[in-house]
Amino acid sequence: MVELFGETLTRDDIRRRSGQLAAYGGVRLMELADGPERGIRLLEFRTGSGLRFTVLVDRAMDIAEVEWRGASLGWHGPSGLRSAALHEPEGEGGFGWARSFTGFLVTCGLDHILAPDEVDASHYGYPGIRTLRHGLHGRIANIPARLTGYGETWEGDRCILWAEGTVRQATTFGEHLVLTRRIEADLGGHEIRLTDRVVNQGFAPTPHMFFYHVNLGAPLLAEGARYLAPIADVVWAAHAARYRDQGMGYAVVPAPQDRFAEQVWQHETAADARGEVPVALLNDRLGLGLQVTTRKDQLPCLYQWQHFQAGAYALGIEPSTHHVLGNQAARDRGEMIWLTAGEERRYDARFTVLDGAGALANAEARIRAIAVQPDDPYPVPSGKFRPLTGRPQP
Repeated sequence: MVELFGETLTRDDIRRRSGQLAAYGGVRLMELADGPERGIRLLEFRTGSGLRFTVLVDRAMDIAEVEWRGASLGWHGPSGLRSAALHEPEGEGGFGWARSFTGFLVTCGLDHILAPDEVDASHYGYPGIRTLRHGLHGRIANIPARLTGYGETWEGDRCILWAEGTVRQATTFGEHLVLTRRIEADLGGHEIRLTDRVVNQGFAPTPHMFFYHVNLGAPLLAEGARYLAPIADVVWAAHAARYRDQGMGYAVVPAPQDRFAEQVWQHETAADARGEVPVALLNDRLGLGLQVTTRKDQLPCLYQWQHFQAGAYALGIEPSTHHVLGNQAARDRGEMIWLTAGEERRYDARFTVLDGAGALANAEARIRAIAVQPDDPYPVPSGKFRPLTGRPQP
């Protein structure tokens, strides 16, 4: 059954009331037509309950806008959307990635995440390329997808809105990794479901790193909004010496600042009995929140990105395969994921809108039942990067 506008409707009820499902919701393909975003294909999802979001086919099937009953939940960065044809992956010393950095979901990987780095490439066996230079957060976010399908599917009286696509990151003398992504939402629902599968379609052992850069912005992000996670330990903090100088800890969001140096944390999280890790941003004034749920066995690390600069005001929830130490450190510590020919990794995520004081209270209770985060807004990082096991090295 579908819950819409105070009614419980069957498939036949909806068919009788309109000539098309589009009266209630659906998925449609569109193309942007002006400025640097010209030519970008996107899919618009409408669930009918008030959840609307767009999927960027030409940017790795990432999610751009997320709105709940007209209120934006995702981040709109100053660069705006930018065609992949304009992207310069080697630009600005590897930081050119930031000129396309906007939207609710930005995927990072597939063979590198975090800061620009130069690493050994001898595993590919090509004498002309002995090292690889990686830019910030890798290449995947600016590669167009091949759209393999989208639409609406009925399972009895349940209607699932869906889209699928593949994104290929490949070169002749290096990696050949393919991301297959499926995005779903229920008609009448308030949740986005994401299923990713990364496969090594080459024949050389290939490094794999991956994380979701989930970016929240105004009006959900506002002064007094609260960050909640089942934090068992605060492991690391960038620029730790100046956190107190800025007067902003990790737990409560300030108003936009004129001169703000970004803050990044890594937290060690606990999981619930199902192996899930829920993390949320709650805006009590609006009675609105967003919860990100991932699996500890798939994405064992969690970063928190705070960029409270006026004009680029954002908070990032970032579940990751690796510690914040980076690519070379993952190799040195024996924690790099090396995918052999045909080997794959799967990642599952849910993005849930929390509407009303009751939903916020339930999310907070669930998270606190797993682990209670530190009361101190400036917890001293432990520096204890636990070993990431089960990752044999070549």
